[in-house]
Amino acid sequence: MTELEKLEILASLERGRAEILDALRDVTEEMAVRAPGPGKWSIGECVEHVAVSERYLFSQILASEDSATPLVNEAREARIAARGTDRTRKVESPATAQPNGRFSTLQAAVQDFAASRQQAIHYVRSSRDDLRSKITSHPLFGTVNCYEMLLLLAAHSKRHAKQIEEIKTAVS
Repeated sequence: MTELEKLEILASLERGRAEILDALRDVTEEMAVRAPGPGKWSIGECVEHVAVSERYLFSQILASEDSATPLVNEAREARIAARGTDRTRKVESPATAQPNGRFSTLQAAVQDFAASRQQAIHYVRSSRDDLRSKITSHPLFGTVNCYEMLLLLAAHSKRHAKQIEEIKTAVS
């Protein structure tokens, strides 16, 4: 990862965090539990999913294995950046990341997300590793390098910030 790529991924991770927090700015605990319809997630469930996913995906980065040669797929990196925030295509969450009431309040879920995101940002800032030479697994994409995983983390929070805005409109 070049210094420019490092700065770009840091900026993307920070933007994703800001977008989630901005989307939640005026959400009350009461609003957070209202679902926009049957089978649809509430804001609280959406944030729970983001927090749980964030923690799991970052743990995959920490558990990654070194590869003798970098796993570089520039086309996939571009697709992640371009399509990762696209809400027109529904993506089914793996069962382990489905909301199930892990947090007693919206605030608790937000704090968990923020702590995990801060860990990811700190990791990128302090890492000297070639993240394309560190291999891990994503539940939907399969084998990925850690640079791709960070792109996915950043896009995931932005995608769900959009979903939170959609839910706010529907339940207001």
